[in-house]
Amino acid sequence: MKATAEIRRATRADIPVVLELIHALAVYEKLDHLVRADEALLADELFSGKGPAETLLCVVEGKAVGFAVYFHNFSTFTGRKGLYLEDLFVRPEHRGRGYGKSLFLHVARIAHGRGCGRFEWMVLDWNTPSIRFYESLGAQRMEDWRLFRVTGDALAVLARETG
Repeated sequence: MKATAEIRRATRADIPVVLELIHALAVYEKLDHLVRADEALLADELFSGKGPAETLLCVVEGKAVGFAVYFHNFSTFTGRKGLYLEDLFVRPEHRGRGYGKSLFLHVARIAHGRGCGRFEWMVLDWNTPSIRFYESLGAQRMEDWRLFRVTGDALAVLARETG
């Protein structure tokens, strides 16, 4: 049976649970070796008022069962801001009850309410349940695009390049 979920903005007091959910997501995605976030970083980047990202929690019976992190980007083609969903995660033991959909729809309403031209996110290619979920909600897969990334030492080297 599905208990009623409350979707609310995370606060500074929620930092420990947000970090716990980040670690749980990383384990699910088999990327836990990449997590560098800690409570101090989250406090500065998510809850200082200067960071660009926002965080929602899905709370059921007083326990955070999922979260979403999102931020604005910009499309030069549409000439409008967009909303990028960085992470959407529901603890495995709470899946199948509509909590992920509630979180997702909440973020979609934020994007629409803010006049965003796009609402975008990425999914790991092996994550078939998530791919099916997003497609069931009308999302289109962008097959022609590839993600590129530079991090850590490679970013430092790139930043020193001249040209």
